[in-house]
Amino acid sequence: MAALLAASFVASFITVAFGLGGGAVLLAIMASLVPPAALIPAHGVIQAGSNLGRAALTLKHVHWPAIPTFVLGSIIGAASGGMLVIGLPPALVQTGVGLFIIWSVLGRPPRQLRDWPVLVGAFSSFLTMFFGATGMFVAVYTKALKLPRHGFVATHATLMTVQHGIKTITFGLLGFAFADWLPFIAAMMICGFAGTLAGRMVLNRLDDRWFRRILDTILLLVAARLVIAGVVDLFRLS
Repeated sequence: MAALLAASFVASFITVAFGLGGGAVLLAIMASLVPPAALIPAHGVIQAGSNLGRAALTLKHVHWPAIPTFVLGSIIGAASGGMLVIGLPPALVQTGVGLFIIWSVLGRPPRQLRDWPVLVGAFSSFLTMFFGATGMFVAVYTKALKLPRHGFVATHATLMTVQHGIKTITFGLLGFAFADWLPFIAAMMICGFAGTLAGRMVLNRLDDRWFRRILDTILLLVAARLVIAGVVDLFRLS
């Protein structure tokens, strides 16, 4: 419990200070300490609360035109993910998402990406029902909006609040007993909010140039981990 509470603080700090990455860190730690059946639902509601705190603290910087169509796409993606069984091996999906992120950082993503919030919302919400942390995928879309650092963090937090909130509702409709986990989830949210406050102090001291460099570095590191883990799992399957 102590390790998970500390992880929630650190994950929120990383996400606010450097743009993203905290959700994946928290998921990796929770995966070794939380029962598998509860991992994705519990992680989702904790992330919904953490992102809501970040969005509330940076509300004036949110780029609102990006929100409505992303909400529609998220509903479609979560509903599809809740009804369907994934046919592709998870390792293949991991590898593909990782390669896409690397290309988005080192190459030139199409400018039209910022005009596709429905597709981004649908695809990322479909994936998050099975793999949990898809913040780096949503960050590719948010990055394409060319927002300053506060705008990026605020808009990304709002999009992820929507996505994790819809995922939580979907798991509730599918029968997950969230009530049994409420004390744990509440404690994790409190520690996450404390990490948000600490991370905001670092964010305020960064300029946009350094923020972009750190953001790209985190994207590449997370993507490299996805690709390596995916390729290793594919070799094991073969």
